[in-house]
Formats: sequence, C-alpha cells, structure tokens
Amino acid sequence: MDNTRYYLGFSIVNGIGPARLDRLIERCGSIEAAWRASLIDMQTAGLDPRRIEALIKAQRTLDLSAELARAERAGVRLISREHPDYPATLANIPAPPPLLYVRGRLAEADRWSVAVVGTRSPTSYGKDAARRLVADLADAGVTIVSGLALGIDAVAHSAALEQTGRTIAVLASGVDQVYPERNRALAARIAESGALVSEFPIGTRPLPQLFPVRNRLISGLSLGTLVVEAGIGSGALITVDYALEQGREVFAVPGPIFSRASQGTNQIIRSGATLVTQAQEILDALGIDAPATQREIQTSFPDDPTEQALLELVSYEPQHVDELRRSSGLPIATVSSTMALLELKGLVRQSGVMQYVLAREEREDYVVGTQRIEISAS
Repeated sequence: MDNTRYYLGFSIVNGIGPARLDRLIERCGSIEAAWRASLIDMQTAGLDPRRIEALIKAQRTLDLSAELARAERAGVRLISREHPDYPATLANIPAPPPLLYVRGRLAEADRWSVAVVGTRSPTSYGKDAARRLVADLADAGVTIVSGLALGIDAVAHSAALEQTGRTIAVLASGVDQVYPERNRALAARIAESGALVSEFPIGTRPLPQLFPVRNRLISGLSLGTLVVEAGIGSGALITVDYALEQGREVFAVPGPIFSRASQGTNQIIRSGATLVTQAQEILDALGIDAPATQREIQTSFPDDPTEQALLELVSYEPQHVDELRRSSGLPIATVSSTMALLELKGLVRQSGVMQYVLAREEREDYVVGTQRIEISAS
C-alpha cells in the first residue's frame, strides 16, 4: 500500500518530527493508523497538548488527496522513507526525515555523494579551490551536495554543472520557495539535471531556524563533507557537527593563517579533520576512487536475492552477523558465507570480528570544538 499521503499529512503538522511520529506509529501499528489516531493514542505516545491540538485539527481539515494533487501540479515528487528511491545514505542517519520533497530526480549514482560547504563571502582563493576540487570530483562521477546559498555553495553547484555532473541542492524552505532569489536560475539548472530536496512542505518560507535542520540533510545525503573557507561562526561548521554525529568523514581545505575566512577550516583541521589539497585525497579516503567501477560492481550482482537482501541491511553502523541473521531470517551459515562474498566484492568490510559495515576507509574519530545550535528531531 502506498502510504505517501499519510507521511505528507504528518509533514504538514507543525511539531511532529521523526521521533514523535515513530512513537505514534509504534502505538498505533502503522502510519495510516497513526494518522487516524485517537486522543488516547496521542497521549499515550507522549504528544503534548499543543501537538495534539495541531494533529486533531489536521485530521479534521486537511484533504490529503488535494495536497497530493497540489504537489503534482507543482512538479514535486514525494519520497517517503518506505519508498525504494529513498536515499540509502540518508536512511542511515539518526532520525531521518520521514518524507522528502523533490524537484528533479534522485539517482542511484547519488550513493557516491560529497557535500561541499563554506562561507557565503569567499575569497578568490576559496572560489578557485572549490571549483577545482568540485570539477575533479564531478569528473570522477561523484554527486555534489550543497545548500544553494551564496558563496561556496553556489560555486560548488555551478562547478558540478559545468562538468555535466550531478548536484543536489538541499533547501531550508519548500522546494517551490527558492532562496536566495539570486540563485533562482541556478536552482532551475540543478532541477533539470539533478535535484532540489527539502523535508519542508510546499510553500514553507525560509526561516533562520530551518537552516541548521537543512544542514543535517546536506551531511546525511553524503559520504563525506568538504569545507572550503569557513569563519569561526560559520554555519558550515554546523554541517560539520552533523557529519560527525552521523559517522561521516570531514575534509577541509587549509587557508592562510591571516585570513578570517579560513579560521574555521584551520580549526577543524587541528581538531582532526582531513586536510585536502586535491580531489583524489577525498576519493581515496572514502574508498570511491573509482565510482564508475563500484557502480558497475554493485549493479552487476543484485541478481542474487540473498546478497541484495543482506546488503540492504548493512549500514555505516557495525552489525554482528547474529544481528543480520535475526533481521534477515536467513540461516547463520548463509549469512556468514554471503557476507564474506560481499566483502570480497568490496561492498562491505569488517569493523570488528564478524561485525560488518558498508565499505569505506575507517578513520579515527575526532571532536570539533564548534558551537552547536540544538535543533530537536523529535
């Protein structure tokens, strides 16, 4: 059954994020039942009076069929977390958004994505560094993810498009409300060959508190985050915090010690981020130095349903073979032999004895001393 309409309904109800929605689904048994939840169900799931009032009002007044039609008229595709096209990298972050609004098209190639973020007021050095690194990443088949902001974001998107590469812009607004206005033409180009993505409903205006929430999707859609010029208080460093929480790699371009625009990047390098001067260093660190080859491998073997089923269960969080056995329902001998084969193919690796993660180079964890804006995902 297609439950998109119910995910759409909950995305419109203010204050019910992924965690609260999951509690309500657990209480009611399904997303459809959660949409029809009684007052007792809502209270038992832990919703406070303000959110209960908002949900009851939506139940009574919201025409889900009309909202679906509205999205279709706007050329917006809705992808719920139940849909096979929901990005696998995003599905593995804490509290992934239950519904994505997409203008354009997400693709299998987006599994190999790198986020590029930085200051809104870059120097000539920052612009040149971003262009070169992004051009080389795009040439290697990597999708570039950024936030459509002025400065490094816009440079990154444009450089990817110039190489006829894929790029995804994540918005802090509805996908029909492009911000800033100056980047409207750029957004149209991105939607033609890549995608504009948001977790916010159509018509949502950009508000300051939505930008940190947006940043969690930028890092969540990507295997790693590259920072090119960022001051100490830059919003790009919020994306770094999210990337670290999500277990993703962080890279930074070093800058002149006298440049305010490079104080943040130099700081995160001191704290353990990987210093990079060329794209190949990023590709090597992420184990995607040959994305086209990896795509060929990954699309050549899924004819085997057992391999496909187990690979879909593996994430970037270590899982023991016993856990994979329970999740898959397969015999332990089948799980062990199949995981060994997937490891030989370079699709998974062991992070401990009989503990598997998706293949990427393991790096030392580090802490970045940036100021974090706390946004509840509940």
